[in-house]
Amino acid sequence: MSLDADSVGRWIAEYLQSFAACARGDGDMASLLGHFGIPMIVSSDEGVVTLMTDDEAAAVMQSQVDGLRALRFDHSDVLQSEVTVLNATSAMFRATLSRRSVDGGEIDCPTI
Repeated sequence: MSLDADSVGRWIAEYLQSFAACARGDGDMASLLGHFGIPMIVSSDEGVVTLMTDDEAAAVMQSQVDGLRALRFDHSDVLQSEVTVLNATSAMFRATLSRRSVDGGEIDCPTI
């Protein structure tokens, strides 16, 4: 299978649905982690960490889910996105998201 912008877009859409379900309590962490490969590198403003096990990845994702659940997160809308295919197996996805609460209000608007 060849990697292209459409396949990356489908993966992102499925991931965002799985993440939202997990954050709402409708999904489970195993389903969410199924979207990732281990080892996994996570980069943020706080630094870079390499996750070497499923348990490490689950802990990081659970902290994100818990933080958004406390804010009554419901889903994310993709406001703008760009895919850059790097090679046959890698792509870079950059997007601005609108994280929405159960009442429809915007929680935040991160660029990822």
